Amino acid sequence: MASSVLEATRAAHEDLERLDRLVVRELQRDPANARDRLFQSHRVHHMLDLVISTSDKLVEIYEDKDGARKDEISTHLTAPVQSDIFPKYYERLKEIRDYHRRNHSARFISETDDYEELLKEEPAIEFTGEEAFGRYLDLHELYNEFINSKFGSLMEYSAYVGTFAQTEKISHSLKATRQYKEYLEHILEYLTSFMYRTEPLQDIDKIFTKLQSEFEEQWANGEVPGWENKGTGKKSESQESAVDLDYYNTVEELVELGPEKLKEALTARALKGGGTVQQRAKRLFLLKHTPLEQLDRKHFAKGDDLKKEIALVEVKMKRLCEILDEEENSKSCHHLSAAVTNASMSL
Repeated sequence: MASSVLEATRAAHEDLERLDRLVVRELQRDPANARDRLFQSHRVHHMLDLVISTSDKLVEIYEDKDGARKDEISTHLTAPVQSDIFPKYYERLKEIRDYHRRNHSARFISETDDYEELLKEEPAIEFTGEEAFGRYLDLHELYNEFINSKFGSLMEYSAYVGTFAQTEKISHSLKATRQYKEYLEHILEYLTSFMYRTEPLQDIDKIFTKLQSEFEEQWANGEVPGWENKGTGKKSESQESAVDLDYYNTVEELVELGPEKLKEALTARALKGGGTVQQRAKRLFLLKHTPLEQLDRKHFAKGDDLKKEIALVEVKMKRLCEILDEEENSKSCHHLSAAVTNASMSL
């Protein structure tokens, strides 16, 4: 008697219940130390992954794209006449009993028969010697990349560990480069990896999704920390008073401002400042009826998209640093501050 679709469905629901109980049992246990706490988090993360994969299987069964579940229900659980249901039921029951009578050791093998062993598992987590099993950050490669770049400067490793997240100290003229963007991406990649290894229960994708939504609004308003009025060209009060579009009703009226004044007004908003006086006036006049954030990207100066990408990576990187500090504050151990201390001791 092969495992049926209905039997597989029953077993999957049983596996989910068993996993739920195991997760609760594990979380109710107080870890003995930091290493045990880390193992506990990874065990729970693994079990949650199994819950997701098992749930996906159940969804696939219930969607019944191949009609196997419907056919099985039709064959074993329905009958043309109501009075035929019980005979079909007992016939099926007899088949099951006969099968197990002939195969005493046969039973349905659940994929989660050994799930109890998960509570004793010691997950394999890779850390460098400098990371000391998740206690410190290992930023040596990033440090070398920083001090050998055009935007970086010579400093001790311990000083770099304490200031690498302070990107506002780097001038915008040095930031708007591919080299700086790649450097930031390397930092973000490392911090994300470190988070996955030390805080596996954190939903980083969800954090980044929410962060990006907030970033888009802040960027449109020129309010991204460290990039105020530098990325979107949000107008300052002096710029508004210089070219207030409320006083202009036609492109021709703007043309009278002259090429330099128009260029100044356009570049202040990160728009292209080139072209004839007529073209500049037309471009600026678009803002009279269209908000800057809704304007077609073709009107923006080259480099604005790069600045936005760099600003977003900076925001993500800083958020991960904040989370690491928040998590370690509750454990009386600071990844960033502890890394500085560790770096100082190793010099």
